[in-house]
Amino acid sequence: MADIIELKPVFHEKIWGGSRMRDAYGYDIPSDKTGECWAISAHPNGDCPVLNPEFEGMTLSQLWDQRRDLFGDIEGDRFPLLIKIIDAAGDLSIQVHPDDAYAAEHENDSLGKRECWYVLDCDADATIIVGQRAASRDEFAKLVDEGRWGDLLNEIPIHKGDFFQIDPGCVHAIKAGTLILETQQSSDITYRVYDYDRLDDEGNPRPLHLQQSLDVIDYQATSPKSGTITASESNGVTVLESNDNYTVELVRVEGERELEQCWPFMCVSVIDGEGTVCGVSVKAGSHLLVPSTTAAVELSGIMQLVTSHL
Repeated sequence: MADIIELKPVFHEKIWGGSRMRDAYGYDIPSDKTGECWAISAHPNGDCPVLNPEFEGMTLSQLWDQRRDLFGDIEGDRFPLLIKIIDAAGDLSIQVHPDDAYAAEHENDSLGKRECWYVLDCDADATIIVGQRAASRDEFAKLVDEGRWGDLLNEIPIHKGDFFQIDPGCVHAIKAGTLILETQQSSDITYRVYDYDRLDDEGNPRPLHLQQSLDVIDYQATSPKSGTITASESNGVTVLESNDNYTVELVRVEGERELEQCWPFMCVSVIDGEGTVCGVSVKAGSHLLVPSTTAAVELSGIMQLVTSHL
């Protein structure tokens, strides 16, 4: 029985993508327009092949369906989380995601999309959009119609090591010059509010979803002033976020240590340094899935991890 599950990432080229993931992590990316690495995913739009010899030929979704014992025999028709790295060489669209109820009703029973971002790296002058200032649907629509983006959007400077929680209904946009680790629900539903009048490869404007956006925006949400992590570290672990969908933690390893694994599964991403996880050599850019059958995650080396679990 494998202590950890190794996966082959799935890459997606994007109009705003770049080549930073090859330079930073040595990934074999498809082109210099690679925007997303789906590192731990069982979503139909990017189902990661399992690399462990005993599960040869299987994807993560098949492992979830056929070997639920590895996931604590929890219920659910799909693996619930998706871990990705986003390389924004250009600006992403201004967008918003629905919650579970809206997505189930309007998006063919999809999950909603709650997500969070850990800033792996960014340019010195990089900014990000998290939140908006309109108090109502009508005010938001009016400001969009008048193109008053500066009045509408909450844009803030970012730095390496910042963290943002993005709940459904939060208007947001990752901007150019940013490399991010994203932990999210396993959903690919995005409503674009604005896309800078960009054209796709065929010369057509990319579709916008203003009516759906107006439906799902949380007009009462409070916008952050920065992404500085304020949670305190305890025994090398900082809890970055904990909600109904996931708990995300930053783990510092200096030598040898052990993480208790009492969850149905744990996602592990190495964001800095190198070492071993359950005896498997890892470095920055490695992603692993720890099954419920592994009681403790044995760590050694000098590295930083981001972990997530239900």
